[in-house]
Amino acid sequence: MENRGRLASIDMLRGLVIVLMALDHTRDFFGAAQFNPEDLAQTTPLWFATRWITHLCASTFVLLAGSSAYLRGTKAGIPALSRYLFTRGLLLLVLEVTWISFSWQFAYNITILQVIWALGMGMVVLAGLVWLPLPAVAAVAALLILPHNLFDGIQSNNPLWMMWHQSGFWPVAGNYGVFIAYPLMPWVGLIAAGYAMGPVFRWDAARRQRLLVLAGAVLLLAFVVLRAGNFYGDPDPWSPQGRGPVWDFISFMRVHKYPPSLLYLCATIGIALPLLAWFERIRPVPMLLMFGGTPMFFYVVHIALIHFLSGVYFLVRYGSIPTGGPGGLTLPKDYEPSLAVVYIAWAAMIAIMYGLTKLWLRRGKRKAPPPPAGAAA
Repeated sequence: MENRGRLASIDMLRGLVIVLMALDHTRDFFGAAQFNPEDLAQTTPLWFATRWITHLCASTFVLLAGSSAYLRGTKAGIPALSRYLFTRGLLLLVLEVTWISFSWQFAYNITILQVIWALGMGMVVLAGLVWLPLPAVAAVAALLILPHNLFDGIQSNNPLWMMWHQSGFWPVAGNYGVFIAYPLMPWVGLIAAGYAMGPVFRWDAARRQRLLVLAGAVLLLAFVVLRAGNFYGDPDPWSPQGRGPVWDFISFMRVHKYPPSLLYLCATIGIALPLLAWFERIRPVPMLLMFGGTPMFFYVVHIALIHFLSGVYFLVRYGSIPTGGPGGLTLPKDYEPSLAVVYIAWAAMIAIMYGLTKLWLRRGKRKAPPPPAGAAA
């Protein structure tokens, strides 16, 4: 019974971050704006909070993918796990550069390398790392995560450097290019860290929960100490804003995601680990279990769905749809971005995806989650 509960907690946390991910993507399309919600000169506390809470998504998902891979390996064995990770990673890469990139644009002017790219490449690399002893995997994780920000000053147009550390746009030919949003260095380190953490999920519940809470507290303390003095771990220092404690707090919490800084990972994983312990103690939430057990179906469907329905919304309400992109976004006349619209659309998206996922499970004659831990990685 404990094993089932443990898997349920992993799927519930994964389901929660998927729901938050949908909020971020709903904001992208239904709340299209010419300002960055993290730009202190233009944002509001509510816009900032709506954006910041979704920072939990990618880091939590990548970490759990590594832990799920470890749990899968305890049943399947290392050779089978390595083959699974390699083939699954390649599948994710194909999805990222085809359907997922198309879903963001409904065109193919740019190949967009985001979280599925990072997850796919992380799994390909992990397919080799799983043959190493766990301490060696943990050492690789630390070497990729901890010194990452030492290289922030190195800026280059070399696409290999952008893919590894920097992020940016790589013009390939004509109007076509590749936008690298998720450089690999810290993300590969994070999936390796999740794998190295895997044995924790075989401990008894009380011991595991204590460690998860303690580890989260240590990460949050490290975040506060390093951030308070702007010592290390993020390329954008915080500073008092002279507008009251709320804006000072926003500046303090404004950490760098592209690429993810050490402080970004400390803050988000520091929240995720105690949440995981808490989910082990509460009654399972069926919707979160379902989404967390079928994450790839959700991801493959939801971006195109949100994109399409936002176009319908803009056409019905304003007579035209937003065109262009960051730095050149053209919005319909009389349009003003509204968080109320974003949250209403988000609730509608979750309801629609709930129905579609239930239908998909029913048509496939599959049982609702929790599945084996590695199956949803």
